[in-house]
Amino acid sequence: MSGETDLIKLYSGQILQLAASIPHTDRLADPDATVKKRSPLCGSTVTVDVSVADGVISAFGQDVKACALGQAAASVVGANVIGRSRAEIDAARDALKEMLKQDGPTPPAPFDGLEVLRPARDYKNRHASILLALEATAEAFEAAEQANCA
Repeated sequence: MSGETDLIKLYSGQILQLAASIPHTDRLADPDATVKKRSPLCGSTVTVDVSVADGVISAFGQDVKACALGQAAASVVGANVIGRSRAEIDAARDALKEMLKQDGPTPPAPFDGLEVLRPARDYKNRHASILLALEATAEAFEAAEQANCA
């Protein structure tokens, strides 16, 4: 099987469906924190706004300019991020990274929908784009906590 055929298979119908239905694409008017992350390799960017209350994300907005894989990851993140703690976000980010780089386990629920991206493990040049949404969310959560403590 050629590399091109493998890449075409990577962009499955499920990934394309997720990419076409990203939730929370409106930016927040008054977030506790905003983080913009960019993948230098492909130029994908994700900007995340979060509000945090009682130790969980209470509001979330995102602007996603990424490939279909990055969009699919942002879709799963956006659909599940509200009500999650920093520990849950960090665990999902770390598990996604391990799943991609070392064929580790699927990220824990409710982020287990990221399993659809497992075939991308063979495409290292796509990993950074896939990780953007969770990395930006984790950084924004940390910044929001620091801002709320100040």
